Formats: sequence, structure tokens, C-alpha cells
Amino acid sequence: MFHLTSDIYIPVDKPAGVRPGTITNLGLTVGVLPFEKLGLEVGFDHIEGTYPVYFNAMLGVPEKAFGDLFPAIAIGAYSLGTKTGGEARAEKTAKVGTDYNIYYVKAAKTIEPLGRFSVGYYTGNEQLLVDENGKSAENGILLCWERTISEISENLWLAVDYMGGDSNYGALSYGFAWKFAPNTSVIFGYVDQLNDKKSSSTGYSLTPGDTFTMQVDIDTNIFG
Repeated sequence: MFHLTSDIYIPVDKPAGVRPGTITNLGLTVGVLPFEKLGLEVGFDHIEGTYPVYFNAMLGVPEKAFGDLFPAIAIGAYSLGTKTGGEARAEKTAKVGTDYNIYYVKAAKTIEPLGRFSVGYYTGNEQLLVDENGKSAENGILLCWERTISEISENLWLAVDYMGGDSNYGALSYGFAWKFAPNTSVIFGYVDQLNDKKSSSTGYSLTPGDTFTMQVDIDTNIFG
């Protein structure tokens, strides 16, 4: 199964005095294991920039794989950039890099009729994941709630997602999706960046700030 995604993020803030440009992301993920109780997905994202390619992978066990009470479990990584050696910490020589290298583990359980709840933890590259003053902020808690609103339509899905931390990855995101076909959905959401404090040295806050997002997701099996 192939998963195609095309995302746009439209900044609404002016963290450095001007509004950043729209961020576009085109991604492809594919499942590579044939097992029912163990899955592995690998993929990449193309995000505009000088070094646009980022890799990702996830190893997971589905919910109820070993009994009704067994949660879904996932271990993965994303934002594995191709430009290594980046440096954004204060009092260090700044260097361009895209190796944010975020690794995570999380568990999820569906509790009817409330929805599906997830909890996890992540850590990343301390040299690039920094707060507004250049101090490392490379880890945090992951929380999520999601639910298909079947009372209205089986095609309507809501979610609230939290990624802790004082870097520009830390955010509270919320939105809804509508499934236009069994394999195609569109997400409309808002990403509220947690840290909007201004740097004590530059007077600027972290980019990109809050964003509106629209994401098109398509699943397809080109092998039949």
C-alpha cells in the first residue's frame, strides 16, 4: 500500500517582522512488511528548501494484535534530513542543517464511544531543536485524541494533537478531515505553535509561528 500526501502550511504570524512564505510538502510512504501483527512503513517528504528531502520510518503493532486490551504501539523517526551537521544553539557557530532527526515511541487505544487516545514521547537533535534563545529543546510529550464522528457521517473525522517542547516543532494542532472516497481524504486544520516568546537578543520569535494547513491524503495499491 502506498500513501501519498500533499500538504500546505500557510503562516498567519510575522515572527521576524514579515510573514513567512507558504510551506509545501509532498510525501510518499509505503508499507514493506506482509505481516498482520507487525508493520513497517518507510517514506520521504519533499519540503521546499535548499535541502528538501527528509526521510521517515515507523515500526508498529496494531491495536488488539494480542488481545482486546492490547494497544497499538509504534516506534518511528521523521525529519531525517540529508544535510547533517546543522547548528542553531546560542554561543555556537551557526551552520545550516536539516538533520532534526526526531525519534518517538507512542501507544494508542480506542475507548468507545469517546474515541482513540494516544500518548508518547519524542527526542531529536539538540543542535537544531532549540527555543527562542537558542537553548536546546529537543524532547517532549506526544498526546492525541481522534474520532470518526459517525453520528454525523462516517466520512467525518476530528482530531486534536499535542507535541510538547519549546522548539518550533512544539504545537497544539486541531482540525477535521472529510473522506471524499474510500482511499482519499482532505484535512483542514490549525497549528498553534506553543512557543511564541521573543528572543532576548533579536526580538524575534521562532518561525513559522501559527499556520493554517490543508492536507490531501491518498492511499493506493498499484500492485492490485
